[in-house]
Amino acid sequence: MTTTNNNEAPESAKNAVFFQSSDEELKGKPKIQGYDFNQGVDYEKLFESFKTTGFQASAVGSAIEEIKKMIQWRQSDEPLKEDEEDEGQEERSQTRCKIFLGYTSNLVSSGVREIIKYLVQHSMVDVIVASAGGVEEDFIKCLAPTYLGDFALVGSDLRRKGLNRIGNLLVPNENYCKFEDWIIPVFDKMVEEQTTQGTVWTPSRVINRLGKEINNEDSIYYWAYKNDIPVYCPALTDGSIGDMMYFHSYKTPGFVLDLISDIRAINNHAVYAKKSGIIILGGGVIKHHICNANLFRNGADYAVYVNTGQEFDGSDSGARPDEAVSWGKIKLDAKPVKIYAEASIVFPILVAETFAKHFKPKNENELKKNKRSIF
Repeated sequence: MTTTNNNEAPESAKNAVFFQSSDEELKGKPKIQGYDFNQGVDYEKLFESFKTTGFQASAVGSAIEEIKKMIQWRQSDEPLKEDEEDEGQEERSQTRCKIFLGYTSNLVSSGVREIIKYLVQHSMVDVIVASAGGVEEDFIKCLAPTYLGDFALVGSDLRRKGLNRIGNLLVPNENYCKFEDWIIPVFDKMVEEQTTQGTVWTPSRVINRLGKEINNEDSIYYWAYKNDIPVYCPALTDGSIGDMMYFHSYKTPGFVLDLISDIRAINNHAVYAKKSGIIILGGGVIKHHICNANLFRNGADYAVYVNTGQEFDGSDSGARPDEAVSWGKIKLDAKPVKIYAEASIVFPILVAETFAKHFKPKNENELKKNKRSIF
């Protein structure tokens, strides 16, 4: 008969709870430590502490480092490859990483628009992919404001009042009427140029022209036009712009958009980039369009995703960067980061700690080297 000493825990229980750990897996791992507000409020140190805070704070810290690599890389940082011609040290020092920025329409509806505009105004990104709403909302805001509402506002009540809800934002129907009044005459000119001059319109060329026509420094696409930054929108008709094209087609039929020229253009941006970095806010077509372009160069070198999507449903929107690695859309040796968070909170932090702090203005030759004509 086995006797048990009631004053001592069973040995088996001790062995289970105090199972011996191995230090091998912990070598080189940072210790978790958050910010100490006894030091006062120092935002630079606060965001630096994110790296060792854990959870999504650490993802934000890693994303900051990944974007800083995109900004700081120069071809001169790396030795010549066997099949690479020596273009000279100065030329190599001016060859930068080509940065692709993608975002969904809701972000332009929100105040993230002003942050995107800042990046484009100062030529901090090289290629943009946006959804249709991410294009038209920028122009609409130049004509009339969007307002802060509430997520709980009742849709049927808003419909009777002619108010459209985007999350907790409100857009009056009147804004779209003003948009129609502005854009239809521009479409008329485009059709005329197509007919009389043989102009081939692509979505990127349409956006470039609209950026010129809006002539407003508050606009993302005004600055894209001024700085010759291409904006690709493979689903341009999926929004109010498409609605306007529908109505315009009855008044002045024959407007044609060439999608093939744009897919060739964005793919070649990736193919001929010496280094490629991607920053993608949200999911859907904008995420896949950028990733798929980078497949043609065997993957992006740097990648940051910001979205709230989950991968359990097999959607591309929720897919982690590792899935893109399996397709060759992100390089095998890359260190991509996905932040599971809402972009209106996170993206201002990322920009503040990277582009706004570390980006240096480029000279004319540096700007030229990452350009490819949109025409």
